Amino acid sequence: MDHVHWVRHRCLQLISTDSRRGWYSPSSLPPKSSLDTQDPLVQRLIGKRRVVVSRWGPHHAEYHSVSKGYRNNSIRTTKYSLISFIPMNLFQQFHRAANLYFLFLVLLNWVPVVEAFQKEITMIPLAVVLTVIAFKDAMEDYRRYRYDKKINNTLTHVYCGKQQRYVERRWAEVCVGDLVRLCCNEIIPADMVLLHSSDPNGMCHIETANLDGETNLKQRQVVHDLPQQESEFIPENFNSRIECENPNNDLRRFRGFMEHPGKVRVGLHSENLLLRSCTVRNTETVIGIVVYAGHETKAMQNNSGPRYKKSKLERRLNIDVLWSVALLLLMCLIAAVGHGHWLSGLKDTIFMIPDDTPPALAGFYMFWTMIIVLQVLIPISLYVSIEIVKLGQIYFIQNDLDLYNPRLDTGVQCRALNITEDLGQIQYLFSDKTGTLTENRMLFRRCTVAGTEYPHHENAVSLEQYEQACGDADPSHTLRSRSSRKSLSCKSLSCNRSSVSLNTLTAESDTHSPHDTLRRHTPGAFSSTMECAVVPDPQLQVRLGALSSPMCSPHRQEAAELSHILDFFLALAVCNTVVVSSPTQPRHMVQMPVVRTPLRFLEEKKALLQKLNLPSFPYSPNHSTDTPSSLTKKLFFRCRSTSYFAPQTLITTPQSPTTPICASSNTSSSPSTPALMHSGAWGENVEDLQQAKDDGADETDSDDEDEAEELLYEAESPDEAALVQAAKAYGCTLLGRSPEQILVAVPGTGPLTIPLLHVLPFHSARKRMSVVVRHPFTGEVVVYTKGADNVIMELADEGEDGISREVIERTQRHLDQYAREGLRTLCVAKKVLEEQEYKVWLKRHEFAETSIENREELLLESAERLETNLTLLGATGIVDRLQEEVPETIEALQEAGIKVWVLTGDKQETAINIAFACKLLRPTDQLLTFNCDNKEASEALLHELQHEVRPFTKGGESEDDWSSCDFVLVIDGRTLDFALQKELQGPFLELTCCCRSVICCRSTPLQKSQVVQLVRNKLKVMTLAIGDGANDVSMIQVADVGIGISGQEGMQAVMSSDFAISRFKYLRKLILVHGHWCYARLANMILYFFYKNVMFVNLLFWYQFFCGFSGSTMTNSWVLIFFNLLFTSVPPLVYGVLDKDVSSGTLLDLPDLYQSGQNSQAYLPSTFWLTMLDAFYQSLVCFFIPYFAYAGSDIGVFSFGSPINGSALLIILLHQVIESRTLTWLHAGLLLFSALFYYVFVFVFSVICVTCSSPANPIGIETKMMSDPLYYFVCGLTTVLALLPRMLLRVFCNTFCPSDLVRAQKMEKLPPEDYFSRVRQWRDNKATKKLSPRHIPQSLTVNADAPNLTDCIPEAGAVLS
Repeated sequence: MDHVHWVRHRCLQLISTDSRRGWYSPSSLPPKSSLDTQDPLVQRLIGKRRVVVSRWGPHHAEYHSVSKGYRNNSIRTTKYSLISFIPMNLFQQFHRAANLYFLFLVLLNWVPVVEAFQKEITMIPLAVVLTVIAFKDAMEDYRRYRYDKKINNTLTHVYCGKQQRYVERRWAEVCVGDLVRLCCNEIIPADMVLLHSSDPNGMCHIETANLDGETNLKQRQVVHDLPQQESEFIPENFNSRIECENPNNDLRRFRGFMEHPGKVRVGLHSENLLLRSCTVRNTETVIGIVVYAGHETKAMQNNSGPRYKKSKLERRLNIDVLWSVALLLLMCLIAAVGHGHWLSGLKDTIFMIPDDTPPALAGFYMFWTMIIVLQVLIPISLYVSIEIVKLGQIYFIQNDLDLYNPRLDTGVQCRALNITEDLGQIQYLFSDKTGTLTENRMLFRRCTVAGTEYPHHENAVSLEQYEQACGDADPSHTLRSRSSRKSLSCKSLSCNRSSVSLNTLTAESDTHSPHDTLRRHTPGAFSSTMECAVVPDPQLQVRLGALSSPMCSPHRQEAAELSHILDFFLALAVCNTVVVSSPTQPRHMVQMPVVRTPLRFLEEKKALLQKLNLPSFPYSPNHSTDTPSSLTKKLFFRCRSTSYFAPQTLITTPQSPTTPICASSNTSSSPSTPALMHSGAWGENVEDLQQAKDDGADETDSDDEDEAEELLYEAESPDEAALVQAAKAYGCTLLGRSPEQILVAVPGTGPLTIPLLHVLPFHSARKRMSVVVRHPFTGEVVVYTKGADNVIMELADEGEDGISREVIERTQRHLDQYAREGLRTLCVAKKVLEEQEYKVWLKRHEFAETSIENREELLLESAERLETNLTLLGATGIVDRLQEEVPETIEALQEAGIKVWVLTGDKQETAINIAFACKLLRPTDQLLTFNCDNKEASEALLHELQHEVRPFTKGGESEDDWSSCDFVLVIDGRTLDFALQKELQGPFLELTCCCRSVICCRSTPLQKSQVVQLVRNKLKVMTLAIGDGANDVSMIQVADVGIGISGQEGMQAVMSSDFAISRFKYLRKLILVHGHWCYARLANMILYFFYKNVMFVNLLFWYQFFCGFSGSTMTNSWVLIFFNLLFTSVPPLVYGVLDKDVSSGTLLDLPDLYQSGQNSQAYLPSTFWLTMLDAFYQSLVCFFIPYFAYAGSDIGVFSFGSPINGSALLIILLHQVIESRTLTWLHAGLLLFSALFYYVFVFVFSVICVTCSSPANPIGIETKMMSDPLYYFVCGLTTVLALLPRMLLRVFCNTFCPSDLVRAQKMEKLPPEDYFSRVRQWRDNKATKKLSPRHIPQSLTVNADAPNLTDCIPEAGAVLS
């Protein structure tokens, strides 16, 4: 008999491995030994992949030839070395056009014909700018160097063939082909294929928080059919070869195969790959072979560095710089023409050195000389100043305590360093719903099974009491860890190493790492025991309790309903990827003991089958009479203190297709003695079992209750954990999981081991997931599916008896009711497969699993082929409450003039209900529902809606007063596909412009990004997208500003964002306050730079009219160079970081003040040219008043320039005071320091410098001029007259036509009582103004019930709030 079992097992093994043969197809490639390496096809195929063999195995000789071109594991993220820093940094800096321009001027000044200053002096501005940027780059590169050094010197255990043991090696010394051994809680040093795991099932769990931010565990599996899989791994005996794809950045894909010595190939998948930077969890020891190392690992391939975007203000700045260049060329051209004309008018002058240069050529030379003289007109220091100011702004944003989340110990993360000012110009905001507006902490609320609705009233009361407790209590206490009474240390008998993360190794390298807070997250899906508690519905509990009642024969209808109920909760318990762990060891999966089959258990099972009218099967009584409940709980208690169980030999028995496969735990079963299927890998010796039985007999009810709470569910999504907890409340408790089977406690029987055949994971295209299991009672192959209600309803089989159709109709009515209540809905269904049908599907599915080309498409097609003709079991309603202060935040954003769109994958009714709850929809709003089945109907309805709405809007597109619109558009995903087509984009956008908000339901991730891109490109508006999950990444990346929320769905959104926050409410201050400040500060600073440069340069230009356009200056070259570089450069930097036009409290109280940034009022083209005109006027006053004051005197050129420079300095500094809104002791001190610095410099310069400005002699000039009272009179008069027009204009505007910002500034000076009274009056006036233009009658029919449109789905115009 044993020989028969062995032959059967070997045949099955050969069949399974043969189905995995080949890379591109099952038989596409012959064995490698027969390949002709000269064949071009073979070379092309080999070029797409790499060969990996063990460094110390039988292929040791081949290792050196195949691994020559592979990278080692050392990483280097630095840009420079000590030798290459100067040349490479200069090379990168001269990629900037401004730096190239000034380099050109430096070189031009070395040409004797056009030389204007001393050669060394012209190099100073460029040298200072290059030095500052080089210092900043050096500090950043040194930080990266320290990070690299820390990582490369981390130790790990690598097998050494010479010593025949594992030795400690630095990460940098690990190579492709090395065998690496890791223990629990160690970080993976390179991408490795898993070869061995101490887990008896060949399973390993990893935490990918360091890679993608997700804290939930991921399962990884040892490669199938390894010869050493069931014994101790001996490195010398590993003689398999690996061929896999070349390095790439796809974290969720790995393609290749492993070829064993017998030329048998086994496909490799992402489940076999351990990724660098991840952490090993719940497994004592794993061994893997390195396939990618260093910069070829997927983690490093995805390390793209900080994001770079060009802000709207920066694009406007570049245009104005071009205008400055044009102005410079015009002034130089005037000087060149003037110089040529002046020379042509001179004849035999005694003060001219004879020169044969023609006037035209001299004018040409003078053009280039004036380029050098007037070079300051192009603000070279502006770009450096902008970088410094933005760093200061980011510092204050990240250290704002109002944006700090104490529970997560995290604040705002600024990942994009150059778009802070874009936060102050947002016009459209696109938001996800789940996890962004809501908590994404799913709590089971109610369900419907077999068409019967179970309202769970007591559960609703319990949830309400919990929410009230959350609102009244301190969040730090309310949202406590449910395992607070237990230690969360990861130290145990199996994993006694302290937990360490990649950020622990590099804590100094990045103080604002997005992963710093992940270590503090509570493990599991819920934050408190109250959250996961589900109060069962009495009616449903009574019906399900019939399984445990004394044996009786129910009616057929009751039996069918009971069967649906059991299947429903069984599906909730098994159709997921939840990992079961213990609060005492939250990162260690609960080991599953083998469950014996005592007599009482089989009797209970037979009774259950009789109640459900299911076909029974014969059984043989076992001599054990222990109750399964106490035994199982005791076994679970024992296995938490052990690392893993020793594998047990599995002896199988051939079974019929309809009979469950049996496996006895202690003796081999005969073909006529079937029992429940159990895995021998979870065995124990007989003594341990007997001891567990003896101990279990002494268990009390209180101990049982404590043990029932010892399970911790870690789910990839919160709704999975909520459904598992709901099933647990009704006795269907998920106890453990392995790749081959699931252990579930079922009411009326006890623990059942359910063979897990396949898991078809959730996919955004399918919007569902499925598991294929063998039913624990009937032995049939059953597919359990759960997913979006609209998808499952389409796949449900109505049947011929009419009962299924009635169940579907009643379930749909219940789903609509759930959606109106704002619940998230999910449908559950099943399908029973015939054995032949399953075999046919399995053959094609295995081909898809082992294919490299188009594997994802083939797997998707295979899943869709299986998930048809489903039997609907029921549906669930899950509550996902709003985050705190979401309604207030959305209301404030809308008052600020920001259009808020919600893009969600939920049902339309659910989205509308949430929109009412968060004040996106108001009771007075008119709802426009846009749902159609085809493009023609969509186009007709679109025009109908436009016709209905246009009379109530200003020209159909009320850009200036859109907030007064009372229309809200709701569109579903299918209709959105039609609206995004090119023909309907224009009408669709025109309709949305007439609406105050838009809600897109049932939208896919691709549709989200398409909507954002359409609005951004077509309407030319500033867009912001915010989300918390991987499905929001594309939307976040497309928007001008992307914000990620570190919520319950991992950190993919944060990784792709420009800014990261922990709660939606923080968006209010981030945009309305910091965004407004950043934009206003930077805009004013840029205008000020243009102003002061033009003003000072024009002084030199006006002088040319009195010196024959010779390029001479009335200022020595040192003062000329340092004037803009040192004397007037610091105050604008401080104002750019600290200036506040309005306080944060006022900006939050009056959100409509934000509209000044939306309209770019601080930096309009007209504002730029008015600033230029003012600079021209001030330069005229500053030049000609000293000119007329000293006309007819005998002062020299530099003496004439002294009062001009002094007046210019005072004018420029006081101009800053007029334009600023904040004047503190710091600002006053800086202004005073700048003035004193100038006068000290020129005074010292005139005293000690004799030959500094050869051939002129500036000694004594400043001391003589400053001793003359006329000097001070001229400076004072010039300053007053220059600033008087701007001062008068400012006074006139602020008095007679003040802007909203000016009015707000005046309000801040009032007493608190008057201030709040004025704020209320302000808001009332705004509300009256918005409502006064028009009134939309409530009887207006603007829903989707358009006449003659039979394809449109009718929707109600009014929605319950």
